[in-house]
Amino acid sequence: MASTQRLLVEERRRKILEMVTESGRVTVLEIVRRFGVSAVTARTDLDALSTLGSVVRSHGGALGPQEPTKDYPVGFKAILHQSEKSRIGQAAANLVHPGETVILDNGTTTLEIARHLKTMKLQNLTVITNALNIATELAGVPGLMLIMLGGLLRQISSSFVGPQAEGMLAELHADRLFLAVDGFSLEIGASTPDILEAHLNERMMDAAKETTIVADFSKLGRRSVSKIGSIERVHRLITDSHASAAFLDAVRQKGIEVIVV
Repeated sequence: MASTQRLLVEERRRKILEMVTESGRVTVLEIVRRFGVSAVTARTDLDALSTLGSVVRSHGGALGPQEPTKDYPVGFKAILHQSEKSRIGQAAANLVHPGETVILDNGTTTLEIARHLKTMKLQNLTVITNALNIATELAGVPGLMLIMLGGLLRQISSSFVGPQAEGMLAELHADRLFLAVDGFSLEIGASTPDILEAHLNERMMDAAKETTIVADFSKLGRRSVSKIGSIERVHRLITDSHASAAFLDAVRQKGIEVIVV
């Protein structure tokens, strides 16, 4: 009986993968309707497939695996690994003290940092960002000075890049940089799909006393197209509990602090 049950589960999950392959995504409701299972069972199937790397969990369902070399719209990224990003954002925000200057790179994880900073009501805090969504989130927050980097607007990420943004950064200094990346590997460090964004991120590293990578488990051990900076320039990694223990141990051996949430 147990063997038969296992085969039924495996067959259902194989068919779920076929659904993802055909349409690029699947919802919990679609699984419930097609296979006559409960929503709890559907979520369990998706969680199991996500652990194997076969799908990427999103709110209400799952998506096909994402390529680290491809640039995805910020709205699309926002639905991926939401709970992990929120926990990472909280841990990052807790590192910030009143009176500091912080750089927030564009990204859905750094947006979570901004949301948590907003609720903390820190006084005399300065935030530098090139991201429109982060600027919108923090505009008008009491006790916070916002510096928006201008330049060429990348519509796919709703952020500014280019020589104008880099020129502004050359005149600024910060205590901390929180850097969201598309790839973070032991060999090349942090990377991202867009070369202009990579150049700006490197200037952010130059401007800050320390760099903290904020990345959920899906970004670790991966490489994207454009290198931002070597792993030796990173002081801290904040990630989630799904991250590979072996990878995190290797990062610690590089002298980098690791925070797992």
